[in-house]
Amino acid sequence: MMTEFWKEHSKFATVEEMMLDSNAQELTQHELPEILSLLPSLAASDVLELGAGIGRFTRHLIGKARHVTAVDFMEKFVEKNKKDNSHLGNAEFIQADVTKLDFPKHSLDVVFSNWLLMYLSDQELKSLAEKFIMWLRPGGYLFFRESCFHQSGDCKRDFNPTHYRSPAYYNHLMSSLLLDESDQTEKKCYGFDMVLNKTVQTYVKMKNNQNQLCWLMQKVCRDAVQQHQGGFSTFQEFLDNQQYTRRGILRYEKMFGSGYVSTGGFSTTKEFVDMLNLTAGQKVLDVGCGIGGGDFYMAKTFGVEVLGMDLSSNMVEIAMERAVKEKLPLVQFEVSDATKRRFPDAAFDVVYSRDTILHIRDKLDLFGKFYSWLKPGGKLLISDYCCGEKPWSPAFQDYVNQRGYILYTPQRYGQFLSEVGFSNVRAEDRTEQFIQVIKAELQRAEEMKEEFIQEFSQEDYDAVVNGWTEKLQRCETGDQRWGLFYATKE
Repeated sequence: MMTEFWKEHSKFATVEEMMLDSNAQELTQHELPEILSLLPSLAASDVLELGAGIGRFTRHLIGKARHVTAVDFMEKFVEKNKKDNSHLGNAEFIQADVTKLDFPKHSLDVVFSNWLLMYLSDQELKSLAEKFIMWLRPGGYLFFRESCFHQSGDCKRDFNPTHYRSPAYYNHLMSSLLLDESDQTEKKCYGFDMVLNKTVQTYVKMKNNQNQLCWLMQKVCRDAVQQHQGGFSTFQEFLDNQQYTRRGILRYEKMFGSGYVSTGGFSTTKEFVDMLNLTAGQKVLDVGCGIGGGDFYMAKTFGVEVLGMDLSSNMVEIAMERAVKEKLPLVQFEVSDATKRRFPDAAFDVVYSRDTILHIRDKLDLFGKFYSWLKPGGKLLISDYCCGEKPWSPAFQDYVNQRGYILYTPQRYGQFLSEVGFSNVRAEDRTEQFIQVIKAELQRAEEMKEEFIQEFSQEDYDAVVNGWTEKLQRCETGDQRWGLFYATKE
């Protein structure tokens, strides 16, 4: 059935046929650089391109990689790709059914596919994904892009065998994969970690279409991750299934205020954002954007462009739902891991983060990335959970272990920023403000108790109030602190 579908749409091997869209030429002009900018460095890499078509991406991959193997199952597409691009470098062009392909274990650095997985059945997709993780070298990358929910191209189709899956389906499939390569001397398992998952902005801007999504995953050793996440196979699964379930997020929002899941909601957001003196046209990176309230505020009030990133797919899903309603082209959201994400140097005027970096182990490395991503004169503003001097109480130690937090004193936090090169570093202990905010939120919870219980449940209400009360106690004993950090790049 798929062969018949593509025979119908490959008669002339044009880009319009391949993209199933009459506007393919203009889309390609904008989409190509966007997609290529999301890839890891391809220098000295062996790349497998699946569903290569007539070679829209092949020519660019050849120019960057050590070797490219371009595969498609339509003969006319492969012939055109080979004719147009074989002279460019070290590449092989193969006509094959991807479900029957095989490559040696650990032979590839990057697997790249654009509109392929949606043409496979669920079982074919699962089998191919298992091959991906076997073919890739440790540390290698998988990039794929798919149409989700519904079709995008305007080409007439007499029948359509495409599987328009949800992003959650791909997220769950890829994150749940586990390749056991243990032997008698060493236990070794591998899985995929999320680097990013985001909408293709070309389709948002040109078609008002949010259903084009892409993913970048990295093959990592899985054992060390499991030890820290209580049995969850990835940190993202820990966030989405334990700490930030969709219901849990909406409970937080009820406490913090519409659009917010961080301390103080709008009041602290306004206070801290005002410190940045934002001006229209500036670019802001929000690390740990939550459900987007702060980003919408910055874009609406100051006319800045905001990229909000969060590793919780539940958070970003809610933020994107709100973005569609807000109709704010200045705000983008993506599911991504800040420790693995790559941006060009000097890409942003501001890096902003609220109560997020407590999850990051290597803060020094992350702050170094922030420094490189900022333009000269750029500003950094972070609020985050901190701690008092050790020894901590056993109860606080248990809390930190259960949440997987990595905490430092506000003073040490500020030292990290200075060590990576930031200037004008201000490290403020805002614990007293934190305490007052918690008390105000508890008071508000009492005032809206009936409404809260009606919307959620008595159990949910008790869980939130008890959590806030325990947070208050940890602060009053000195174990938990809250810091505000401001710095600039000279």
